[in-house]
Amino acid sequence: MQRDVIIACDFSSKEQVLSFLDRFTETKPFVKIGMELFYAEGPEIVREIKARGHRIFLDLKLHDIPNTVKKAMSVLRNLDVDMCNVHAAGTIEMMRAAREGLTREDGTRPLLIAVTQLTSTSEERMQRELLIGASINDTIVKYALNTKEAGLDGVVCSPLEAAMVKEACGTDFMTVTPGVRFADGEVGDQVRIATPARAREIGSDYIVVGRSITQAADPVAAYERCLEEFLG
Repeated sequence: MQRDVIIACDFSSKEQVLSFLDRFTETKPFVKIGMELFYAEGPEIVREIKARGHRIFLDLKLHDIPNTVKKAMSVLRNLDVDMCNVHAAGTIEMMRAAREGLTREDGTRPLLIAVTQLTSTSEERMQRELLIGASINDTIVKYALNTKEAGLDGVVCSPLEAAMVKEACGTDFMTVTPGVRFADGEVGDQVRIATPARAREIGSDYIVVGRSITQAADPVAAYERCLEEFLG
């Protein structure tokens, strides 16, 4: 399984994100476009960043009734992104509908993954606020198994759960893991985190890194450090 670092481009405007990407003159990193930037600038920002040569993970976390998600995915499939996602909590039926909507007439589609539990969610909060009685690890593995049954390519989980997802779903089942920080970095609002090196050891295929790169004094150097620590 290929491994890579995905930069979370959590900016609020086209000007900000393009100014940031202009710093990368020697490489074209894999980038994540999330809700903030997509809602601010619309589909055109995806097309522009794609035209610059970047691979794109479109992180919109669709979660609705199956028919609505299928129709939304049939629109997103035309943006030529490389990866997109849904919420696994939407059920197997919804995830299957998402895959069907994302698949083009020639049978090709972007990678499709499902969010298990957000890295800001602790087990205590999941049980108390969401009334999920199982442990967070058991919940994440079950959601991953549902995702695999639906025919998706992998899941979003924290680095801490990557190994157990691989054990349950197979080594070819992809793990995309946010919640990655340098050992000397700030934790922010995430509670289930790991360093790039630890994420590699546990079994992450892709790590998603935002503020540790985007808010660094030298984002290019921070990205290169992340690559070195994660890829070994």
